[in-house]
Amino acid sequence: MTPSETRQLILELIGQIAPEADTSGLRDDQDIREALDLDSIDFSNLVIALHERTGRDIPEADSHHLYRLRDAIAYLAHG
Repeated sequence: MTPSETRQLILELIGQIAPEADTSGLRDDQDIREALDLDSIDFSNLVIALHERTGRDIPEADSHHLYRLRDAIAYLAHG
């Protein structure tokens, strides 16, 4: 999966989990949780959805790698 495809997947999943979140202005260096006002349940659902769609195990201890869009893309690329 290319970085662009990974970015699109993350944004698609956020749209499914939190349809009210406006991802159009989300910058790669922003904290996804803060920028989109995702609560801990939404973020946990995002991690679960990423696991389900990519098949990649994402231990809870690694969830901090998914806070910023650019970090999430890099983390998923190295799996």
